[in-house]
Amino acid sequence: MASDKVESAIVGNYVEMEIEGKPITVKSRLSRLFWHGGSVYDAWFSCASNQVAQVLLTLPYSFSQLGMLSGILFQLFYGLMGSWTAYLISVLYIEYRTRKEREKVDFRNHVIQWFEVLDGLLGKHWRNVGLAFNCTFLLFGSVIQLIACASNIYYINDNLDKRTWTYIFGACCATTVFIPSFHNYRMWSFLGLIMTTYTAWYMTIASLLHGQVEGVKHSGPAKMVLYFTGATNILYTFGGHAVTVEIMHAMWKPRRFKSIYLLATLYVLTLTLPSAASVYWAFGDLLLNHSNAFSLLPKSPFRDMAVVLMLIHQFITFGFACTPLYFVWEKVLGIHDVKSILKRAVARLPVVIPIWFLAIVFPFFGPINSTVGSLLVSFTVYIIPALAHMLTFRSASARENAVERPPKFMGSWAGSYAMNMFVVGWVLVVGFGFGGWASIINFVHQIDTFGLFTKCYQCPPPLPPLNSTSMAPPPKPHHP
Repeated sequence: MASDKVESAIVGNYVEMEIEGKPITVKSRLSRLFWHGGSVYDAWFSCASNQVAQVLLTLPYSFSQLGMLSGILFQLFYGLMGSWTAYLISVLYIEYRTRKEREKVDFRNHVIQWFEVLDGLLGKHWRNVGLAFNCTFLLFGSVIQLIACASNIYYINDNLDKRTWTYIFGACCATTVFIPSFHNYRMWSFLGLIMTTYTAWYMTIASLLHGQVEGVKHSGPAKMVLYFTGATNILYTFGGHAVTVEIMHAMWKPRRFKSIYLLATLYVLTLTLPSAASVYWAFGDLLLNHSNAFSLLPKSPFRDMAVVLMLIHQFITFGFACTPLYFVWEKVLGIHDVKSILKRAVARLPVVIPIWFLAIVFPFFGPINSTVGSLLVSFTVYIIPALAHMLTFRSASARENAVERPPKFMGSWAGSYAMNMFVVGWVLVVGFGFGGWASIINFVHQIDTFGLFTKCYQCPPPLPPLNSTSMAPPPKPHHP
């Protein structure tokens, strides 16, 4: 009963905001059905849909770098580690919101974000660090979605180069400025997960039907640089919980989030493990030079359908990554509580411009995932949440008055502290240290090989021009 009272106190104002004084009409019913979500199911669809998008196409590339066994083990390992740190973020959000609600703070026109949680619990220095890492990660996460859009559409229509496609999809993705908040992703999250599910099982079935290419080799792991590059790409795969706070804030009952990310991860593993393993089994070392799995799968209507669905899903994921950035920018401008969607949309447009530009500068599909994973994801969603949890509850009084206590199967506080220290140590050494070293070397190699602003990254080489002599008319016969 005490727990129910606390939960009611936490979300009381928010529920009241949504239903007070609003008559139930056909329009409002349709809005709640397609547009205005906040249930546990909405949160699950958002987490699962956001966790794996274009990275699904780069996991076979990671398997070619890691080898089959390491690829599978790293997916399981980082999937569980990501679920743990997502749980920590949810605990800290509940702690922060409960304290503020007790102080009569009203969040009816304000979306709580991760840096504000850090500010309220640990002070401005933690806020600044969290804001810097989170915004930079989400910025490059959005960049990756644009790069992926251009890379994918090229396999349907290569009349335009990938850079030109990036221009086009940058304009398309800019329309996400009109989606107000994570409440309004109900339909998109549901559709996004269906699209990802289709693509994953298409990759699996198509690879098995295709069979192994002639002379296939599975030499990974062959180089330490490639090994840790692949590992950090998987770290990035299961580090999609940088928007956890915003997703929780969109829930009617945020305390029910605790196990949602774990359940979403378990479902995502049913997509990523079969697809990555089967594509690697079929094509082996060829993937080392093909970071997008679509480039090796045979052209067919099923592949074209997968490409189209992934393009739509990447638009959705772009919105997921950009929406927290929109919120931050609105707060900087002082218009976060403005109700006009049009005014907020116009104010958000400058956020898209640097994303658009960076996608054109660094179009390295695959290697950029590993670089972002090692340098940004490692801190944003692994190290900082674990450290913040330990520091927030470092005193006996804080642990005694905690709204959410660690689960007993984890060994209560002692077990959670041990787990947090392991996460910090592992990710700092393996993810950021070795992974950062390997990813930067690989990223610089891409720049040296293809150059910045490359027009068509990893595109097939153009056909050689016809020899001018072959086009000349045959010589006239010589008559003595």
